[in-house]
Order: sequence, then structure tokens, then C-alpha cells
Amino acid sequence: MAKIKGTIVVDEERCKGCGVCVASCPLGVLALSTEVNGKGYPAARMANPDACTGCASCAVICPDSCITVYRQKFE
Repeated sequence: MAKIKGTIVVDEERCKGCGVCVASCPLGVLALSTEVNGKGYPAARMANPDACTGCASCAVICPDSCITVYRQKFE
């Protein structure tokens, strides 16, 4: 059975740091950054990238559509 590895890309300048994506991630992959973007908000980031399966819960729940999810299948 193939294993799926996921990764996300966050548009940091559009992210307002609401944290909804962090709360919705079932595997605890996301966290808010300690650095702020140009608007003064802490953007979401992958704190535990090895755990990401690419489920896209974060992208679906993001109110500003800042997150793009990529999946790669490994044999």
C-alpha cells in the first residue's frame, strides 16, 4: 500500500493568524509562527511536517484561503 506524504504552503502575507487551521489539524502539524507578517499577524506554519498526511482540513477551514495543500504518494 502506498503511503501519502503531505505538505502545505501558507501565503504568509494573507494569513491573519486566527489559528482556526491549527485547531482543525487532526495530527497537530500546524502552529502559529513567532514571527509576524507585514500586517503584524503571526502566520501559520508547519511545526511537525513529518506528520502531515495532506488531509486538507486546514485548507478547507481557512477563512482567507491562505493554505495550499500538496500530496505525494510514496511506494
